[in-house]
Amino acid sequence: MRGGISLDRLSRYIKAGYRIIGPNRHTGVEVCRWTKSRLRGSRNCYKSIYGIDSRRCIQMTPTLDLCNFECPWCWRPFGENRHKFQGREWDEPRVLVDEMIEAQRELLSGFGGNAKTSREAYLLAMRPAHVAISLDGEPTYYPHLPELIKEIKRRGMTVFLVTNGTVPHRLRELLEKDAIPTNLFISVYATNEVDYVKFTKSVVPDAFRRVLESLSMMGEFSERGCRTVFRMTVAKNLNMKDPSGYGELIRSSMPHFVEVKGYAWLGESRLRLPQTASPYYHELEAFAESVAGEANYVIKMRDRVSNIVVAARDEEVWRRNLEIAKEIAHLPGVPFIKR
Repeated sequence: MRGGISLDRLSRYIKAGYRIIGPNRHTGVEVCRWTKSRLRGSRNCYKSIYGIDSRRCIQMTPTLDLCNFECPWCWRPFGENRHKFQGREWDEPRVLVDEMIEAQRELLSGFGGNAKTSREAYLLAMRPAHVAISLDGEPTYYPHLPELIKEIKRRGMTVFLVTNGTVPHRLRELLEKDAIPTNLFISVYATNEVDYVKFTKSVVPDAFRRVLESLSMMGEFSERGCRTVFRMTVAKNLNMKDPSGYGELIRSSMPHFVEVKGYAWLGESRLRLPQTASPYYHELEAFAESVAGEANYVIKMRDRVSNIVVAARDEEVWRRNLEIAKEIAHLPGVPFIKR
């Protein structure tokens, strides 16, 4: 075992296209489908509304195969040690940032000779400007997360942090250490305690209380210049219900944005859910409109391809977001020194 992950599990991740980095092997990097799409001259990720250029975005996790949930809509395989974080040895943030940049460049090296990839696009990809901490596992279990965020930002890159909100003390630590991500996404999967345990199969019995505590910090992150996002992945006949309950949670936490994403029947989730659990876009759109109406938010983006709807708190929040997106679009990123 290295970092709590068996060699067999590591092998599965590597075969799936992950690059495993760091001495203790608890960190993974994988090229996002939208990075490949953008490099081939096609469409960008929906996160372009936040200023992200997928060609320059590193998708990574410092907590590979480590999560306290087993959500049925998750496309990842579940291992027997997925919940166990005690006794793990953790790599230092500087090492991880160095290695993830190198791994991203190596993973994209083949695009340098791709006929559909322009020289300009390839050179941009070699100067990453964004990091999405969202690939696998629950990143707030990584004890050096504040230092990781600060190290990434020190290199001139943005940080998008996605968490399930069940480790609120880590979010409090981010505030105390001034380790403020560019965007903070808190994934919310139900509107009450009973459904939370039922749907997520959480090993944390008070998961819903913890999520509420995390949501209560959104205002503090907003005051520190962080864009906050209430994120929902919804599946039919499971958590795609109770728009008034979601609306109440949104009104109490007042995030800048609400994202409602439809469950996609992919990966190992197909062993847990029927294909009918994946909503058609018109169904997702109707549900998102109900949630936005209950929260008094305004829908600003609809994306059929990504099966997502994004709403903003108000027009001023949206206007300010577009300004930030323009600033982010001109980041120089990490310098590329050809060897």
